[in-house]
Amino acid sequence: QVQLVESGGGLVQPGGSLRLSCAASGSNFSRYVMGWYRQAPGKQRELVATITSGGITNYAASVKGRFTISRDNAKNTVYLQMNSLKPEDTAVFYCNAATLWTAYWGQGTQVTVSS
Repeated sequence: QVQLVESGGGLVQPGGSLRLSCAASGSNFSRYVMGWYRQAPGKQRELVATITSGGITNYAASVKGRFTISRDNAKNTVYLQMNSLKPEDTAVFYCNAATLWTAYWGQGTQVTVSS
């Protein structure tokens, strides 16, 4: 019902910035709570940020003040602006679309923060 494709990952120096994009296909994009998650090797997938259809946001404590999630319902796209990146941010970042009953995941995009 919903397909998600992430883009924008790459290699960046500590203190640098990246903007991730998640393009959604399918109907009723505006009904989904959108989120970004990340998973480092050997670790559990963790929540990074979420945004509701109305624009209410929530962030993990580790990224608050550095990352900003946003969405453009007209473009069926959610973004994650990442500033002041740290090596510990290195992970595969996944886009998520969720309702109370279902969840969809993208394939992930690699973010590597290294000097």
